[in-house]
Amino acid sequence: MPDTNIKEHHKEAFEALTSGKYDNFGLFSCFVNGEPACALVATTRHDGEPGIVPLFVSITPSMVLTDHDGVSPRKVRVD
Repeated sequence: MPDTNIKEHHKEAFEALTSGKYDNFGLFSCFVNGEPACALVATTRHDGEPGIVPLFVSITPSMVLTDHDGVSPRKVRVD
């Protein structure tokens, strides 16, 4: 198993979000595997057409977050 699941494009998205240099980010109401969720998205234009690129999605009730050892953090309420 890799030491991290964090890819270069994840780092780039995080840096863009935290740099304050860009203003093309927003929240998008959506569903993940049929469950209500919210996505942090970048809005784009390609050939004059608007687009939405999902960067991260909110935790849904059925998601289980674990570290590389299978340990879950302390559960907090998500609704």
